[in-house]
Parts: sequence; C-alpha cells; structure tokens
Amino acid sequence: MTMFEGYVIREPAYDEMFSGVEPRPAYQRLCATLDKLTRADLVSRVETLSANYLDQGVTFDIGGEERAFPIDIIPRIIEAEAWATIEAGVQQRVKVLEMFLADVYDAGTVFDDGVIPREVITTSTHYHRAAAGVRPPNGVRVHVSGIDLIRDNAGEFRVLEDNVRVPSGVSYVMTNRRAISAALPEAIAEHRIRPVANYPQKLLTALRAAAPAGVPDPTVVVLTPGRFNGAYFEHALLARTMGVELVEGRDLICRQGRVLMRTTKGLAPVHVIYRRLDDEFLDPVHFRADSMLGVPGLIDAARAGNVTLANAVGNGVADDKLVYTYLPDLIRYYLSEEPIIRNVDTWRMEEPESFAEVMDRLDELVLKPVDGSGGKGIVIGPNATPAELDELRVKLYDDPRGWIAQPVVQLSTVPTFTDGQDSTRAMFGGRHVDLRPFAVNDGSKVSVLPGGLTRVALAEGELIVNSSRGGGSKDTWVLAGPTPTVQTQSQGSQSQSQSTAEEA
Repeated sequence: MTMFEGYVIREPAYDEMFSGVEPRPAYQRLCATLDKLTRADLVSRVETLSANYLDQGVTFDIGGEERAFPIDIIPRIIEAEAWATIEAGVQQRVKVLEMFLADVYDAGTVFDDGVIPREVITTSTHYHRAAAGVRPPNGVRVHVSGIDLIRDNAGEFRVLEDNVRVPSGVSYVMTNRRAISAALPEAIAEHRIRPVANYPQKLLTALRAAAPAGVPDPTVVVLTPGRFNGAYFEHALLARTMGVELVEGRDLICRQGRVLMRTTKGLAPVHVIYRRLDDEFLDPVHFRADSMLGVPGLIDAARAGNVTLANAVGNGVADDKLVYTYLPDLIRYYLSEEPIIRNVDTWRMEEPESFAEVMDRLDELVLKPVDGSGGKGIVIGPNATPAELDELRVKLYDDPRGWIAQPVVQLSTVPTFTDGQDSTRAMFGGRHVDLRPFAVNDGSKVSVLPGGLTRVALAEGELIVNSSRGGGSKDTWVLAGPTPTVQTQSQGSQSQSQSTAEEA
C-alpha cells in the first residue's frame, strides 16, 4: 500500500501531483521518498512540524488571538520550465504597473489615449491626490509586489489579482523552507531546489537603491503598526534579517521636511521607510486625522525628496479589481506585448451589457468587491442562498462600480495531510491552492523570488485560501533543472468528480 492509497482527485480541478493514478514527473521522486516512511513516522513528523512553528512564534492574528500559522508537510513543486513562464509574466506585469502608476500620478497619457477611463481611477477608493507629483528618487513605486496566481482546470496559470500596496506573506516563504528542510531532509536532499534565503538581502538592496539623491549610505527602517498587527511576525523577521531598525510611528518625527528617528543617542536621520501600514494611517496631516500609527509630515517629506516610502503612497489604485480588468490592454499599450500570463475572465459591472448578463446569471458566477482583500465580501453564486443573492442584487444596483464578476474557475489541488479526517478517510486529501510570487524592483531589475507563498484551503471542499479564513501554507519548491523521473507505484485510487467553486 502506498502513502497515497485512497487519494481522490477532485475533478474537474487540475491536480498538481497526480495525473490519473500516476504521479506527475515533478513529484515522482517525492512520492518515492514518502513511500519509504511508515504512517507513524509521517504523523510524528507532522506533529513536530506544527509544534516547532508554534514554539518559534510563526503566527498570525485573528480577531486579537495569536495562532500558529498552519504549514502542510507536503510541498508544492513547480517545474523549471513552468517557473520560467511565471517569472517572465510577473516581471512583465510589475513593469507595466510601474509605468501605469507613474502615468496616473503625473502626465495621464493613458487617459488621453483612451486606454482606461479617467473616472475609473478617480473613483477608486485607493486613489490619493496627495501622491500626485511625488516622484520617487529612482523612479520606483512598486518596490515589493505580490502577484496572486491560480492554476485553472487545464493547468494554466492565471493572474487572479495584483498586490502592490503592502503585500504580505514573504516571511512564511522563508520559514516554510527551513521547517520542511527539517521535517523532510531526505526529500530536500534528493531535489535541486532554488533557494529563497537571500530575499532579505535583495530587498535591502532595492530599498537602499531607492534612497534620496546624494545619500551614499542611507538609513533604512521598517515601519510597523505595532505588535498587535496580524503581520507583525513578518515585520520583525524582515527587519532582523535585513539588519535594520523596526520602528513604530511614535519612534519617528518630521522636522523641516526631513524624517528623524529617536535613538538612545538622540535623533538620527532616516532616508528610506519600508512601511507596513496602509496609506490612510501613514500621515494624519494628509489622511486620517485620528491615526496614531503614522507620522505627521511624512508625505511632505516624501514630496520634498528627503525620504522614500516603499511602497509608494497611492499604489493601491493598481490593486483595484476594476483596474485589474484593464491590465491586458495596459500591457499592450506600454510594452507593445501580449500578456505572458492571462487574467481570469472578468465582467465589469459598470458596463450595461455585462451588468445585464451577470444579473441573469448571478447564481452561476463569483462576485467580488473591487476594493476587497482577504476574501472579504466575496459571493460565490452556486453556494449562495436565495436571500444572499437578493441582498447582492441590491448592492450591485446601488454600486455597480464597486463590483466585478468572474466565472467559477477551479483552483488546482495538491495533496494535503488529513490523517483520514475527511470523507475519503485517506491519509491525504486534495486541497485547493493559489500562489503569490514576490517580486523586488531595485530600479534596474525586477527579481522574482523563486517559489513564493502557496496558500492552501485546509478544510475539505473549501475554496478560500486566506489565513484569516482558516487557510494554511505549503513550502513551494522551484526545481533548478530538468524534472527528475523515477519509477513509482501508482496511488491506487479512483478519480472522483466533485463540483467546486473558486475563491482566493
């Protein structure tokens, strides 16, 4: 009996490990390694993995409760050839987002040429006039990005959304690798896997390159909302691994258009701020007057060119899901290229024909608020009650600009440890995953971290992968060379069709 006896492929979703009863080439060596373990040995490793994560403080916050971030013992493997496409597609997208944001907050030629209506931008909740005319020293606004991808029924990667405000999750990429290296050392040793440990150095290089002109040795800090923020673990980890100070708003002060940091030796200048709080809380002079998290005068210092904010203020307009629908056109406009990675098909609710079609098919589609995050506000038509659909219709009539619609696209699945707790009673169950590759832009090159964060919906049949909704993560292995092939036993199970819906 193999370790994957009884594993069920959740058709029509694309299963990344198995094709029928046979493991795909990229996973053959892993399957062979796992089959050498006993069930008791694997369970022991799973328990140790979970305990170590909790002991090390790898946590996230839900409603004020600190919880260990679940990591599954089975890694996700991406072939070198597939990663080359992902890398090129993410680089292409980041370059266009940079050009678009520079255009939006300056010349606005993209509006004059009719590529995207100006009102799409000016009505976005994340468009900030305070950012207009602020030109970063090295021209970079998107220093760090996280481009969310899914794999559809045919196995093709698609872009689900862009994250260029304050993308989070990269800390789990690094900690997952260390954890799985300890839990499955024999599997790690049998694969050539591209490393992820050099991310902090790449990030620091990009931040230093963004320093104001005439500052050869800039001081970089990480600005956190504080220890009660859900991503505080990441803020602290990045500051420590980059060797820079972790500060809160109360640690900084603006004087004469410059930012200074309070230290035991007095005030010291700050030149680059890797900020991990939203625009609205950054500067109470320009945004929320009641914010106690930001620094009064910070925007004026950035406008004067004395400090660089990474990522730049106003980037959120590119995260707007309505703007997302225009990205293929923006790629053609700015680069004269076709998109390397396609969007998920999307209806714009503000267009009358699309609005009418979606209203007729509301129970078949996925509706998303354009400024939502973390899976909040999503309505999956096939899973919604009549009352929920009636409530949604009212919202769509009241604010069509605030919504997009997409078909029910399957997320791909990867075997995930269940210890027989799901309906199949098998040791592993297929669970839906997405992928967030992280890219760093230093002004001369967009570097994509090989792998990124694979988020996994841990509950059977669940489609929302966000940690705030009970999701976990997997270590993501990008193979450094040709896919290895070995002879393995078949998984010994029957594929089973099961209707599911997509959400990320």
